[in-house]
Amino acid sequence: MQGRALQVAAPPFGIRPAAYKLGAFRAPPMLFPDRLVHLPGRKQRELQRIAQILFAEFETAQAGKLSEKRRGGRILKVILFGSHARGDWIDDYASGYHSDYDLLVVVNSDAFAEDFDAWDWAQDRFNREAALGGTPTTPVGLIVHSYGDLNDRLARGLPFFADIARDGIVLHEVDGFPLASPRPLSPEERFAEARRYAEHWLPSAKRRFEIGQGSVTRGYASEAAFDLHQATERFYHCFLLVLTLYSPKLHNLKRLRRLAEGRDARMIAAWPRETRFARRAFSQLHDAYVKARYSPSYEITPDELAWLVERIAHLDQLVETLCHEHLDRLAG
Repeated sequence: MQGRALQVAAPPFGIRPAAYKLGAFRAPPMLFPDRLVHLPGRKQRELQRIAQILFAEFETAQAGKLSEKRRGGRILKVILFGSHARGDWIDDYASGYHSDYDLLVVVNSDAFAEDFDAWDWAQDRFNREAALGGTPTTPVGLIVHSYGDLNDRLARGLPFFADIARDGIVLHEVDGFPLASPRPLSPEERFAEARRYAEHWLPSAKRRFEIGQGSVTRGYASEAAFDLHQATERFYHCFLLVLTLYSPKLHNLKRLRRLAEGRDARMIAAWPRETRFARRAFSQLHDAYVKARYSPSYEITPDELAWLVERIAHLDQLVETLCHEHLDRLAG
């Protein structure tokens, strides 16, 4: 199938000028547009815009590197997965919940994977343009892996990546880089791995939650916020690892929350979004990983802490129930 290139007549809003010097920015081909016909036109256009931003920031990040090794990066594939690939996304304007665009970006080397500057820059661009009424209006969730690492995970049979290989929609790809065939895990293997994760992460999350509750009781607000962040992070890692045998190395609670909710919509109930108070309290928890430890200006109220304790207790119950439910299914 003939690829269709994205046309860029002028630098899109907000792209770093360096990306356009000497024609450096090349709009990526969006292959297989017929695979997006299940999405509304607005979402198709947003995905095109997202691809533009990803490629522009990737090229700009490399332009600022002195090392030849750090200037030899290529994006080999961009794959849409999750609810927007399956067709069961949620846009609930009443509650404020919107399913992410889940994207797997495959690069040619580990040097350009998750820790590379481009991905933070791209995420900043998505957030900034959305805040100014631009595109995308839907949250974007990125995971980035090298081609070798992805194929290794497929060869090991990790269900998360096997599902992407089977159900994902390729938005861009470079010829000559096929995905490995996923190794089917036996039910016994999958159950053993999932149980091992549950036995480690669930008690760990519960212990950290108890520490956070103790800090709240003693009035140590900043310490409490950080401890509650760590408990929440561990509950999400537990859930994702048990259900998919994979969780990204993230401290970003908003991203972990969306990944978990994309896996099972029942997880949405842990965090109401209808009120400004609820949204602010969760943002305070999200920010606590850095700000509660290092910023003297970080403040969180007793009411916010009490609400967070209540919601994390609900998250605890949800994760435990859904993990045991999944383990029971695997056990047969």
